[in-house]
Amino acid sequence: MFKAGKVAIIGRPNVGKSTLLNVLVKEKVCIVSEKPETTRDNIQGIISDKEFQVVFVDTPGMHRPKNLLGKLMVRKAQASLTETDLNLVLIDAHSGITKEDIEIFNLMPVKLNILIINKIDGIDRRHILPIIEKARKFNFKEILPISALKKDGIDLVFKKILEYLPEGFPFFPDDQLTDKSESFVVQELIREKTLEITYQEVPHSIAVTVEEFQEKKDRNNNDIIYIRATIYCEKESQKGIIIGDGGKMLKRIGEVSRKDIENFLQKKVFLDLWVKVYKNWRKDPFALKNLGY
Repeated sequence: MFKAGKVAIIGRPNVGKSTLLNVLVKEKVCIVSEKPETTRDNIQGIISDKEFQVVFVDTPGMHRPKNLLGKLMVRKAQASLTETDLNLVLIDAHSGITKEDIEIFNLMPVKLNILIINKIDGIDRRHILPIIEKARKFNFKEILPISALKKDGIDLVFKKILEYLPEGFPFFPDDQLTDKSESFVVQELIREKTLEITYQEVPHSIAVTVEEFQEKKDRNNNDIIYIRATIYCEKESQKGIIIGDGGKMLKRIGEVSRKDIENFLQKKVFLDLWVKVYKNWRKDPFALKNLGY
């Protein structure tokens, strides 16, 4: 009996959805940031075995959008709910069940829903019991406290997923890790490092596109992948911050991005980074389309 199905990971921003997906798949297929609203698209992470294939769908955080980009993100997250066999709904143990969480609970279709109480590390376990009691009023098959960051409770989560997963046929080849292209993962890794390194200065006005991605030969005739990518921001002042004094900030972004990209591609990489201003792109439908949203 082969089991196969799609499992959405749903929740408000910054509750650990991408971290959970990466831990479950045991590979970094989603970028992670402490900044909310980092995930902008439904990203599928795939784990396959002789007896099952689970397709996890990491979704943008459900929130009240402030611009057109935010509206597109929420729309993508809501659309995923109708296409899955099982939903993992994440909340933050530190904040408990918030009004925003309840709004998400009420959006959930009447199907298999599992509540994940994440970030239990560093919290008194006695504080989790009232959260569980409150959660029992809602339509959840299971309520599981975990720490995705510490990988605490992950085995039980996966065991429950396989328990509820329907019989079926695989969606993807058994060696495929994600539905996204290599170029998409590369631009996401660059965006992650840009957010990380410019944490205090640059908000979520950053987008990244890959203009060129091809195998070449270096000076020693060794294979290398040449990647030319552009980091977009909305203001000249932000461009200055990303480039930094004498180009130091951009050089640092390039160095740490390249290491992650080489680890992902398992090949040597030459990364050519540029920075451009694209004013108010998050509010412009034409700009969003041009940038892949």
